[in-house]
Amino acid sequence: MDEVPLAGGPVLFSGALDLERRPGGGLLPRRLPAWTRKQYPDAFMDFVSAMPSGVRLTFRTAARTLELDLLTTVRHFDEAAAPTPAGMLELVVDGRLVAREAAPVGRVLRLAHARAAARETPGEPGTVWFPGLAEGMKEIELWLPQQTPCELLALRADAQISPPEPSGRPRWVHHGSSISHCTQADGPTGTWPAVAAALGSLDPVNLGMAGNGMLDPYVARTIRDLPADLISLKLGLNPVLKAAFKPRTFVPAVHGFLDTVRDGHPDVPLLVVSPVFCPRVESAGPDAPAVPGFGAEYARAGDGRADEEPGDPGEAGLAPLTLPMVREALESIVLGRRGDDPHLYYLDGRELFGPQDAADMPDGIHPNAVGYRRMGERFAERVLGGSGAFV
Repeated sequence: MDEVPLAGGPVLFSGALDLERRPGGGLLPRRLPAWTRKQYPDAFMDFVSAMPSGVRLTFRTAARTLELDLLTTVRHFDEAAAPTPAGMLELVVDGRLVAREAAPVGRVLRLAHARAAARETPGEPGTVWFPGLAEGMKEIELWLPQQTPCELLALRADAQISPPEPSGRPRWVHHGSSISHCTQADGPTGTWPAVAAALGSLDPVNLGMAGNGMLDPYVARTIRDLPADLISLKLGLNPVLKAAFKPRTFVPAVHGFLDTVRDGHPDVPLLVVSPVFCPRVESAGPDAPAVPGFGAEYARAGDGRADEEPGDPGEAGLAPLTLPMVREALESIVLGRRGDDPHLYYLDGRELFGPQDAADMPDGIHPNAVGYRRMGERFAERVLGGSGAFV
């Protein structure tokens, strides 16, 4: 087995916008550029940007066996329970999923809630093997677990590795919240953006950030500067869950985000998607109870909500933001801009996941693995229309 350089060699990190060099010599793929880290609001955003949803190592080889050494970092919210599983690595060969292996649990970050200071338990690297691959030259995509930061230490193969052939697929850049990040999916190719991209023959860049679909300007500037053939923005859930905006501030923030994206992509098809059906918060607004488990990023502890200045409840612009209000605002924004922006589109998120799908949303906010796959299939059918372009 020969070791293959991970940086500066034939391996392409698709879906990653930064490769952070770690003190131990490994590479940590991140889904936002390095310059954005100075603008993150807290350590949780730093952690989320390193969760490699949609990130895959791509290359070409005739190897029959591949090995990857990596050190994962998992979160742990309950002192009495075992650490969160590190997820799956999935191997796609010539466009077909051929193998899945569990990622080893490495270091553990123990938190009282998602934005609390972490207590780290050191861990050891592990190795994942993919033996018995078919003979002959193959296009390889090695997908990293969508919910677990992975410091990559070494890649080995029993044959030479070359850069991947250009796919020719349109590049699709997508941004959203945890429902686009999809930590509850059964594997990295089971996230709804990955499912839709495979069905629509697209090259995806998933900027879905759990708990952080907050119209952050640094995300808008990132999208502005990325090459893109298609762009979609799934907006509105986190501003409601975190009471981060009022109607008065949400509308101009969306306009500003769209303006920034359009500065770099004036004519690229741009789709705005409103929140999917979330029974736990459809009418409850920001006072919905915290969601256990992964949803602990929504915990109210330390979010400042108790000290919030409520304003005059008679002023509509200062009322609590709700999902129905968000959907109405987003549709109005898109319709109002389309006279000057004919390549701007709107989709009600309930077309991807609606009331009829509630059984596949066990916590009332996040779909399960079956729900995510259905979302991807519906996006491909209703948005891409089988043509690889918005319809």
